[in-house]
Amino acid sequence: MTGPTPTLSPELKVLMRKLKLGRLTDTLPERLALAKTHGLSHMEFLEQLFADEATRRDGDSAGRRARVAHLDPDMVLDAWDNDAKVTYDHEVLAELATMRFVDQARNAFILGPVGVGKTFLATALGHIACRRRISVHFERAEKLHKRLKAARLDASHDAEMRKLIGVDLLIIDDFALTALGTTETADIYELVVERHRSAATVLTSNRDPVEWLAVMADPLLAQSAVDRLRSAAWELVIEGESYRNNERPALNGDPEEVSPARPRQRRA
Repeated sequence: MTGPTPTLSPELKVLMRKLKLGRLTDTLPERLALAKTHGLSHMEFLEQLFADEATRRDGDSAGRRARVAHLDPDMVLDAWDNDAKVTYDHEVLAELATMRFVDQARNAFILGPVGVGKTFLATALGHIACRRRISVHFERAEKLHKRLKAARLDASHDAEMRKLIGVDLLIIDDFALTALGTTETADIYELVVERHRSAATVLTSNRDPVEWLAVMADPLLAQSAVDRLRSAAWELVIEGESYRNNERPALNGDPEEVSPARPRQRRA
């Protein structure tokens, strides 16, 4: 039988806040009660207490890095639906999740038709990187090209390129979905050349890398960029039905109860 949960004195709370341990007050009473119940030594109690705080701080830090990287908070690997009707090489995904490709400054292509979950898995890798304290930037290719084009107008283009070149893991979503003009091709070429063998890049695309050449305006720059990208890249190919089918809301929690006659809203 356990006794009442201990209360913290005002003096202790003040001291904890001074030491920036104020958040420990949320769990300290329960930890004190458990320590008494299980007869923990002072050392064991402190280990549990500091482990709680370290875990919380790591989580908060990773969350901040993920927000700065523009990662969707819901697209984490634990939330991936393993029952989705898609196929891919699980060993390749497991290898990418180790983040060794980032340490080795290699690239990763996540390829497949529209809707199979390429963005989800690329984002999930970004979250893993954030938890490993790896700097990450995620951006859709079309938005990236527009932003860099606008940066030329206010003389901030060089600064923006330096940020993209310097990040440990750059994730570009929907690469080569539409044709790249001369300016866009030049930007991609510069990014690839500057990051080659010094930083990792993840590209998602519904085109095979060979097809990227056809949608880039300058054949020579395109060939040089794509060759560098492919020379040190993992390829994760996803095939199957649209993963977005698994994200549709159901009535009363039952997918079978969704009326087929009622139009469904699809997320962009």
